[in-house]
Amino acid sequence: MRKKTKLPEGKRLSTSEYEEHLHLLQIELVKFQNWVKAKGKRIVVLFEGRDAAGKGGTILRMMQYLNPRFAFHVALAKPTDQERSQWYFQRYVRHLPAAGEIVIFDRSWYNRAGVEIVMGFCSKEEHEMFLSHVPIFETMLIASGTHLTKYWLEVGRKEQKQRFKDRETDPLRQWKLSPIDAQAMKKWKAYTKAKGEMFLRTSTARSPWTVIRSDNKKMARINCIRHLLSQFDYTDKDKKVVVAPDPRIVGSAADPSFCS
Repeated sequence: MRKKTKLPEGKRLSTSEYEEHLHLLQIELVKFQNWVKAKGKRIVVLFEGRDAAGKGGTILRMMQYLNPRFAFHVALAKPTDQERSQWYFQRYVRHLPAAGEIVIFDRSWYNRAGVEIVMGFCSKEEHEMFLSHVPIFETMLIASGTHLTKYWLEVGRKEQKQRFKDRETDPLRQWKLSPIDAQAMKKWKAYTKAKGEMFLRTSTARSPWTVIRSDNKKMARINCIRHLLSQFDYTDKDKKVVVAPDPRIVGSAADPSFCS
């Protein structure tokens, strides 16, 4: 007898409930990958968001059971001197998918719209050029047959602070701390302003931003996977599992109340 697939209303998920829902969705992700490979689709999913918003954990659950020969997690280090001399998008283009592949970016070309401008790693002119060019770049990408999904994970200021504290005391997560993290709380308003401008300039009809509220990591992961799978009519899709994401968790960048 099948277990329930509906998420509980108004309460946090228990570990067993979370694992049940995640397991069913991971089965769907495997079906989805098989369909992508069979049909020769090209899939790009990119994750942006505030520091400690849960991007890595969400990506890990998405990719946990996918075939690594055809699904790739891209998390680039800071650019080398050679890369800094190249066309800005060049280091990302080399990681784009071929037919039958899924590529998930843990941060992406949108570094320039966030951390680079806030931390002074690019000039105002470079920032403006990026915001002007990225809609064109993504239009070309989509027109070539690549399906692009853009997620912004939003975490509250209080929750972000707690997660940074947890990283400081957990020896298994201390590697996640960086000098940039130490500035994240101090520059909260600057990041908010940069995010707002990014949404305004780069959330288009063909390439919109989807916001995931991630103060509750378990609910964020479940609903993000549901949103991704809901976009595709893949073979043997279980519509009792892939239901609409919770509107309290998943929303549009065009809704100011979802992005504050």
